[in-house]
Amino acid sequence: MRTPNWVEHVVWWQVYPLGFTGAEKSAQQTPDNANDRHEDGDSAPARRGLTHLVAWLDYIVEMGASGLALGPVFASETHGYDTTDYYRIDPRLGSDADFDELVAQAHARGIRVLLDGVFNHTGRSFAPFQKALEQGPGATTAAWFSFSWPDTWVPGTEPGYEDFEGHHHLAALNHAEPAVADFVADVMKHWLRRGADGWRLDAAYAVPTSFWAGVLDEVRSEFPEAYFVGEYIHGDYPADVRAGHLDSVTQYELWKAIWSALAEANFYELTAALERHNSFLDTFVPLTFIGNHDVTRIASRLAPSGRLAHALVLLFTLPGTPVIYYGDEQGYRGIKEERAGGDDDVRPSFPASPADLSDVGQSLYTLHQELIGLRRRNHWVHASRTRVHTLSNEHLVYEVYDARHALFVAMNLEENSVTLEIPASACEVLAGAGGLDVPGGWLTLPPKGWAILGLAEAQNM
Repeated sequence: MRTPNWVEHVVWWQVYPLGFTGAEKSAQQTPDNANDRHEDGDSAPARRGLTHLVAWLDYIVEMGASGLALGPVFASETHGYDTTDYYRIDPRLGSDADFDELVAQAHARGIRVLLDGVFNHTGRSFAPFQKALEQGPGATTAAWFSFSWPDTWVPGTEPGYEDFEGHHHLAALNHAEPAVADFVADVMKHWLRRGADGWRLDAAYAVPTSFWAGVLDEVRSEFPEAYFVGEYIHGDYPADVRAGHLDSVTQYELWKAIWSALAEANFYELTAALERHNSFLDTFVPLTFIGNHDVTRIASRLAPSGRLAHALVLLFTLPGTPVIYYGDEQGYRGIKEERAGGDDDVRPSFPASPADLSDVGQSLYTLHQELIGLRRRNHWVHASRTRVHTLSNEHLVYEVYDARHALFVAMNLEENSVTLEIPASACEVLAGAGGLDVPGGWLTLPPKGWAILGLAEAQNM
């Protein structure tokens, strides 16, 4: 198994399409003629779908990103993670033709497209599930799910069934059933044939790794350059990657360590996570992030403390495949709540075009451009290693390196300026603010300051 070479250079911009486009909360709210066209070419009624994202592709490129990671786009009942038809674009987002247009426009700009596959569970309206409910234990799709049938089944009587983490509207698939594996592989190949470049596998941790191994081997036989990343929260990441034949997993451990270390001024927690991160890199390159559709916005956690920039510096200077969650680059805020609809605040709609954005987020967007540019000029960081040189609760100096290159990052969380010792080979400030005393090996950072330093040009060849 070999991760495609293009992944080394990609920086993803992740979008939750149903929120981004301001889609209806429920598929039942979508008019039957939602995708019809008036004579003037407008939809009836006026609405925004996947084609709304086309207006944002140049924004992605200007930011420096090179990948569009889409949340659920297939027909579903509500939030996209209750899929009802895996071969159809959600009518709230438009049509299959709209998807084709988005992919074509993205690829024309050198932007890769990642899809979100919800293959652990389905919505109750998923046709094979409904067929089993209607026809009983003798249905050809009854084995697709883990039903608890009564000894004597009567039509119209609903059996019990395994769901996903107590959400009864999400029916868990039976991954021991060969037909389910065949179905999932076929869905993946269908959308890869239409131009997708890879898949994020939702709730991959809830699916046996043997299932992923078989499915991904089958899909790679036709699409060896496709990328597959599993959603894992805890556990033995390397073991899951190896057993599941995955390219990567979501690095939730590092996400937690970044925001927690910065919010609580405890770089010791981050350093422990970096040691684990180094060990993961012996097996795979993690998908790294500081925000996504399931968590409180990083600006809500850190902006009040003046430490938001530090999180961005960590994201773009640490090894991994970085992901920016839409809106984070503009300083959007939002609190994730554990209740029905508690994700809405972190899944907002975006305006019609970048020109409609407020100027409030421009400085943060500019910082993203600067850091992404530095990262792309140093793409070797992707699979590098990290070592710490200076450590206290509020001060950190670390080095990112491979056999031929190195970058140094210094951070100060204090309200006061600080002078930190740095390695003698750190010769030039590449980003941030700091007074560098090269002969003395010292760097002075302003209050809550940071700096990225490089080797002398001859050393970094």
